[in-house]
Amino acid sequence: MDRAELSTEQVLKRDIPWETYMTTKLISGTGLQLLRRYDNRAESVRAQLLDDDGPAYVQVFVNILRDIFKEETVEYVLALIDEMLAANLKRARLFHDKSLANEDTYEPFLIACFASIFDIMLKICTYATGCDLSSKVLVTMWLLWKGNWFIQEKSCKILALIVSARPKTQDGVVANGENSKKKGTTINDVLKELVEWLCTQLKKPSHPTCGIPTAINCLASLLKEPVVRSSFVQADGVKLLIPLITPASTQQSIQLLYETCLCVWLLSYYEPAIEYLATSRALPRLVDVVRSSTKEKVVRVVVLTFRNLLSKGTFGAQMVDLGLPQIVQSLKAQAWSDEDLLEALNHLEDGLKDNIKKLSSFDKYKQEVLLGHLDWSPMHKDPLFWRDNVSCFEENDFQVLRILITIMETSSDPRALAVACFDLSQFIQHHPAGRVIVNDLKAKERVMKLMNHDSAEVTKNALLCIQRLFLGAKYASFLQA
Repeated sequence: MDRAELSTEQVLKRDIPWETYMTTKLISGTGLQLLRRYDNRAESVRAQLLDDDGPAYVQVFVNILRDIFKEETVEYVLALIDEMLAANLKRARLFHDKSLANEDTYEPFLIACFASIFDIMLKICTYATGCDLSSKVLVTMWLLWKGNWFIQEKSCKILALIVSARPKTQDGVVANGENSKKKGTTINDVLKELVEWLCTQLKKPSHPTCGIPTAINCLASLLKEPVVRSSFVQADGVKLLIPLITPASTQQSIQLLYETCLCVWLLSYYEPAIEYLATSRALPRLVDVVRSSTKEKVVRVVVLTFRNLLSKGTFGAQMVDLGLPQIVQSLKAQAWSDEDLLEALNHLEDGLKDNIKKLSSFDKYKQEVLLGHLDWSPMHKDPLFWRDNVSCFEENDFQVLRILITIMETSSDPRALAVACFDLSQFIQHHPAGRVIVNDLKAKERVMKLMNHDSAEVTKNALLCIQRLFLGAKYASFLQA
């Protein structure tokens, strides 16, 4: 079977010759006794053994990964650890027990997963020139050179869990191996290697279907660490997440989407990442996801991301322009069980209302018209905007109104044409001399042409404009957009 398709269950069906390893002094007599008690036992028995003497078993597993390089055995021990942590994530703390203070518990997983071809060649060349490098290391390097997805995936996931479980103190983080009597792998070394490998998987996955999900799964755990956020942004990793933010349908793709959005949420606490998100297509994609998703955990993490970004830069304005206020209203009408989601929706709704008030200004409207980027942003259909700002259209000899009419003649965008017709009808309705001014600017002929447009949206708003133009402001209130 292709090793890329191996499962933990399949690997654990193997019979490993532990006694042979003791005979060749690759494991100790104590290690053999522990393995005999643990291997091929029921889950309840293993759980009790780990409760009673967990650090001793971790010591045995780490020693095997460090000293034994047979592929099947490495896979087997990784499967044992994976099974152990899957049953209880808190067991990752065992790798940081005080009794292991002199052990570098990171190194075996780093070697199994992240050694590069350059490193391998360097060590082979070093060995060839006569340095003291054991033949076992060369065997290991050759194994890594060939590549083994099962080993890479398990090592990466286990390492991410171990790193996340390291103890916190008031003075910061104490990482296992950093205070050891012998030189160990520092936490910065570990995190640097992890981030580099995960970004590589997102760019060019080692496994066609599992590479990206594995990388995202690990990042969803590791991005809680400030140093990982910094390294990830420096490695230009944020842009690698954006294409993965897309509506999903299958269970597998929903989980990938959820974990990707979880990564974005974690990054929304980090200013340099926010700066990148502001210049990317992240926000429109997140809006598309929350608009179409029915999975509560996906909606929750996206809404929490919106809440974090709402007050940052122009995110609030963009959210309003993308129609998020209406989406929030729709989401609030649904039955959600998560209280955090309901609270976040209420907070988001209030924040968006504040942004709408700020956005409903003539300056923003003028900028939109001057750029020719007309869309159904809230101000177009806000009666208060037209009542409060209609006199502003008189500035610079009706400059904004003239450009609006030019858009109706030159634009090929149906949405822009529809909005232009609607806005012209609003000017006619709210300005005392609106009908006279629009006729003087010879807009009637241009609107009449649009009544035969292929777009129903354009013809509807062109008809509304013509009706108001003929009836005038006195009767316009009887017409509905």
